[in-house]
Amino acid sequence: MSSVEGIGQLRIPAKGGIKAYRRTLARRFLRNRAGVAGLLVALVFASAGIFAPSLRLQDPYSQDLLQVTAPPSWAHWFGTDGFGRDVFSRVVHGARYSLAVGLFATSVGMSFGGTAGVIAGFYGGRADDLVMRTVEILMAFPGLLLALLVVGILGPGLYNLMLAVGISASPSFARVVRASILSTKAEDFVEAARAIGATGSRVLLRHVVPNSLGPIVVQATLLMATSILTAASLSFLGLGPRPPIPEWGIMLSEARNYLYIAPHTTLFPGLAILMVALGFNLAGDALRDALDIRVKVE
Repeated sequence: MSSVEGIGQLRIPAKGGIKAYRRTLARRFLRNRAGVAGLLVALVFASAGIFAPSLRLQDPYSQDLLQVTAPPSWAHWFGTDGFGRDVFSRVVHGARYSLAVGLFATSVGMSFGGTAGVIAGFYGGRADDLVMRTVEILMAFPGLLLALLVVGILGPGLYNLMLAVGISASPSFARVVRASILSTKAEDFVEAARAIGATGSRVLLRHVVPNSLGPIVVQATLLMATSILTAASLSFLGLGPRPPIPEWGIMLSEARNYLYIAPHTTLFPGLAILMVALGFNLAGDALRDALDIRVKVE
């Protein structure tokens, strides 16, 4: 996952204000074709997941034992799995679960890691030492291993999976938020706010946090891709939601017994995971470049 620490952010221009800033940001982002393509891919899968119940697809839970591991056809675009269920319908409905896990895990990471990073960066001193030493201890564990530890304690299940992935993402989020807060806190407008008598909480909420959102948004976008991959890995190991829920990691786990006789059962859910993760990564990289004044966007 790309790092966003130390990003040189675009500042809101004096002339035109926030509208000019948004136009500049949008123009720089749209010049990045890979980022726009990644955003479109992510939006397509998100739309498919949201409107899956309204699309007239086959029942993702319905079994046809006469069509077990059938290859792709007009009746079943992605073929059927080992229980005769339509793979295309399960991939589309699975987008709801995989993207929900990514969104919830990102929210947890932002809540825990973001709060810790704000406290460490703004107040410094002992609070900074305590938070960063804790973060360094947690970052000594690989993200997947930390998520395995948490879900092993909480037990398997969809909501425990979301929480485990979010907790495993919190340390990296805390570092990014702390770096962004430290950079913004040193700006002249923050010193000016202090000079006119603004309280610490007002300086933090009205000046520091709003002007630190750029790297935080980028990190959240990149974290979506990592969360989806981690959740799929845990589901593949049997630590996520239980079958027959059409979650992509579960689909891969169920299809591994048919890898040689029906490769389509693993191909399409694997491609879905790859495309969504790649889409969020490309969009996050493009957003990072758009916010970074040191990067020349062609």
